[in-house]
Amino acid sequence: MRYRLQELVEEMVKCGIPLELARREFERVYLAQVVAAHEGNQSAAARALGIHRNTLSKKLEPTASPLRYPKICC
Repeated sequence: MRYRLQELVEEMVKCGIPLELARREFERVYLAQVVAAHEGNQSAAARALGIHRNTLSKKLEPTASPLRYPKICC
C-alpha cells in the first residue's frame, strides 16, 4: 500500500498539485469510503473515525470552491 501511495504522490507532485488540494482530496475520498463501508450510516462512520458526526457531515459537504486540478496532467 505504501508503494502505491508513494507512486500517487510522485504523480501529483509532477502534475503540480498543491499540498492543500492533495490533502483535501485524500480526506474527501477516505471519508466517503468509510461512510460506504458503514452502508451510508454517517453516525457509525464517525464513531469508527473517532470524530463527531457533525464534523463528518461538514467535511462531506461540497466545498465552496471546487477542487481544481492543473490542466497539464489531470
